[in-house]
Amino acid sequence: MNEKFFIAQIGRTVGLWGDLKFHLHTDFPEQFKVGNSYHSSRGELTISDINFKRGTIRFQGYESIDAAKKLTNTKLYADETQTKKNCTLEKGQHFWFDVIGCTVKQDDEVLGVVDDIQRLADVDYLSVKTDKVLVDSGLPKNFLIPYIDRYVIKTDEETKTVYTQDAKDILKAS
Repeated sequence: MNEKFFIAQIGRTVGLWGDLKFHLHTDFPEQFKVGNSYHSSRGELTISDINFKRGTIRFQGYESIDAAKKLTNTKLYADETQTKKNCTLEKGQHFWFDVIGCTVKQDDEVLGVVDDIQRLADVDYLSVKTDKVLVDSGLPKNFLIPYIDRYVIKTDEETKTVYTQDAKDILKAS
């Protein structure tokens, strides 16, 4: 199954031609282009116009105020394939869905597995489910690692491993 990711929410109507307020929930606004389609609770929606300056969007088949009102509060979703096709990563960047599930290692020791990623004040934190051996030795079941150079050396998508430094100190202090 190709999981869907929440990427935007549609707000209230603006004007008479079906424009709607548009609230991004993604780091990749460039994926929103005229002609691109997205999953929603209202079925597939295809962009017919978008204005980032005004924060508005319009969809094919909803080009009147009455039709557009039906889309108020609708959430837009993209799947993994669509995201990889429409979003360009810079060197060293990774999609969250590629990092979740990775084993977290410090030196040769497995600390746990990334089970989620949380964003707090513009910093991403890896939520790590601590390895059973470490939990059995009295350490917490979960801990957070800031996804910054100070702690994360490298993420290897091929081996599904996040290599860290000083992360065990965070675990011990948790």
